[in-house]
Amino acid sequence: MSSTDPADEVTALRRHLADLDRERLDVLAAIERAEAAVKTRRDATAIDNERVGHGLSSDAKIALFRSLFRGREDVFPRRWVNPKTGKSGYSPVCRNEWVQGVCEKPRVKCTDCPNRAFVRLDDEIFRCHLQGRGLERKNGSPLIAGIYPLLPDDTCWLLAADFDKLTWQRDSAAFIAACRDKGVPAALERSRSGDGAHVWIFFSEPVPASDARKLG
Repeated sequence: MSSTDPADEVTALRRHLADLDRERLDVLAAIERAEAAVKTRRDATAIDNERVGHGLSSDAKIALFRSLFRGREDVFPRRWVNPKTGKSGYSPVCRNEWVQGVCEKPRVKCTDCPNRAFVRLDDEIFRCHLQGRGLERKNGSPLIAGIYPLLPDDTCWLLAADFDKLTWQRDSAAFIAACRDKGVPAALERSRSGDGAHVWIFFSEPVPASDARKLG
């Protein structure tokens, strides 16, 4: 029966401790490299985000905008505000609106008018919307255009989730977090009023509106 020399055991333990110290230093160095790589990637992503649209022509920017916010192109709504009541809303743009002898508002409602002539959604509409000017350059009232996402075949290119209750900040943040957990790209924006938010989800091809609602 043999016994281990205590001196040898101490030497072995010290050698093992030295190996652990070297391994610890290697792990710490690896962590520093990984953290530096993460920071570099985040910085690069931030720079790329800042450069989205940088250097593009006006036409290219409009094309980029239209590739995301897609809906019906045969008709679009514009925002209106009643100066007396302050009430606002969106209504389809009609080429014959207030045309004398053709438009009979307010006696005849737009929905009952046989002379409605919807204006198509084209690049000039988007240009006016983005530049904050009217359809006619002499018209000082800026055009605030919207889209009708639901296509005639009951499909859509996007989903917009609207949050406007008292808990809109918490609710929209939770919605975004759920999108990230599910791997669904989504974009968050503040509402016009400042007291709400929208979350946009864009599809690479038209999807049934029922599926978009289920996703929401």
